[in-house]
Amino acid sequence: MTRNHFDNELQELIKDMIKMSSIVEEALTDSINALKKQDIELADKVIAQDDLVDKMELEIEDKCLKLIALQQPIAKDLRIIATALKIVTDLERIADHAVDIAKITKRLSGEKYIKELIDIPRMAYIVTGMVKDSIDAYVKQDVDKAREVSKRDDEVDGLHSQIFRELLILMMEDPRKINQSTYFLFISQSIERIADHVTNICEWIIYAVTGEHVYLNE
Repeated sequence: MTRNHFDNELQELIKDMIKMSSIVEEALTDSINALKKQDIELADKVIAQDDLVDKMELEIEDKCLKLIALQQPIAKDLRIIATALKIVTDLERIADHAVDIAKITKRLSGEKYIKELIDIPRMAYIVTGMVKDSIDAYVKQDVDKAREVSKRDDEVDGLHSQIFRELLILMMEDPRKINQSTYFLFISQSIERIADHVTNICEWIIYAVTGEHVYLNE
């Protein structure tokens, strides 16, 4: 495999990762919109689309392994491919969380919500931007952007804590609200974990560029 051919294959790999990321972002956005609007069809779409994300993960992993086996890259080239293997795993898990949110939407079908959803969509908006910007940082090999994206995790954690406190008060005041409150807490926790997965992605970006393992937002 010539260097030119290797570079072309690497660019194809990166394009696949951008496509997978875009699908994952859409799944996350759709899952929150389905929750807000109690749109069961949209929730079903998120659940059905998870198979596509799983398929893309396997295809990208296969491309990575073939590039490593055939080209035997070293130094930064090897790190870029190896980190792609790690990043697609985080993307797949983010999609799984979107599916979890969609499934809860279906469970709450027909119920009037105990409160207006404000902070959960805010959290989701932040983490969707984090997913998009982290992959952009990977494509551009931009360490500064990766660090900036990871810092948004603090805002997500703050909103999660706020939601937890509010739901706890609701449950204490009215036991009839415990069921929905628990589900909304699960959703908030899922979004918080998505931010953690993005932080993982940012750590892998820094490793790809510098060769150093860093731990962000500990």
